[in-house]
Amino acid sequence: CTANVTNNLSNRNKVINGSMLCSQRGSSFTATADQTYTVDRFSHVVRGTFAGTYTHSTDSPHGFKNSLKVVPTSTYTPTASDNAIISHKIEGQDLQDLAFGTSSAKKITVSFYAKTGSTNSGDQFSFQLRVYTSADGSTTKIQTRSFTATSSWQRFTFSFIGDTAQTIFNTNALGIDCMWHLAAGASDIQAAITSWTTSGSFTAVTGQSNFLDNTSNEFYLTGVQLEVDQTGSGVATDFEHRSFGQELALCQRYFFKFDVFGGNTKNFVAAYGNSYGQIDVHFPVTMRTSPSGSLEDISGVQEFRGGSWNNRTLAVRNTSTDFMQLESQGSDALAQYVRASSGTPKCSCNAEL
Repeated sequence: CTANVTNNLSNRNKVINGSMLCSQRGSSFTATADQTYTVDRFSHVVRGTFAGTYTHSTDSPHGFKNSLKVVPTSTYTPTASDNAIISHKIEGQDLQDLAFGTSSAKKITVSFYAKTGSTNSGDQFSFQLRVYTSADGSTTKIQTRSFTATSSWQRFTFSFIGDTAQTIFNTNALGIDCMWHLAAGASDIQAAITSWTTSGSFTAVTGQSNFLDNTSNEFYLTGVQLEVDQTGSGVATDFEHRSFGQELALCQRYFFKFDVFGGNTKNFVAAYGNSYGQIDVHFPVTMRTSPSGSLEDISGVQEFRGGSWNNRTLAVRNTSTDFMQLESQGSDALAQYVRASSGTPKCSCNAEL
């Protein structure tokens, strides 16, 4: 018995955390700044003014546990090239099976579940697919589609032709950006773009609603999938569910947050040099690039030396894709332990696209 398999059953979905399972940063976020990350791998993009409260919601369609919910925290009327966007970014090296830039370029099928609140049921939104076609990310090709969401969950599916003219760079840099436009200024609204067009604009589709016109408006998103259309049918396959452990490990390539003392507030054995105390941290997965590190709740950090505990400042010293060193500054060779005398010091490692 032989079989001709044309569509892999696993690893179809290029989107990480498309079912919104993981939210390492928290359960609720107030976002105003551009590129603020919320639920894992999904960010808040703003041109002009866009203030929103994001929630790791349990409101979801059948077969799903979670969704991403956003509510405007203030009203705003977009002008010119203003934009209010939810974004998901994908590395170029994970998109090589699209075969862009060759005669065998494959179609892309994007699908997702969305709904609104009762106050903005029937609003029209836009989806934009941005393909990055230069090594430095300065050149993009785009296509756009519109969809109308109601207060009931719906699955939306869009098909995008392959691009035989332009490759996607095979690196860990940005390859594709999936963008849900919630609002846009008049300069960035035009008819749907249905063929690959070189443009740097964050473009919405004619008829775009203004999500920011009422602080009671709601937008929910889950079940996001981007897949290679192996058959050319333009039909989305069933959403590919991964286990929580698999999804978390994929998310930790981009963001990882840990308790510096592993839940032990008493003490932590550290390796010390002559002028600092060093805590070595090995990441659970290899990160996309050497992350930036930020610390919180470190005012109670102390080190033990000379028979007593002394207040110290904790800082990020060195990072790589697999490893980080934290420094207890001002210590010496006599030091043996560091501890959190109060609070729970945490460190966030960020290697997002």
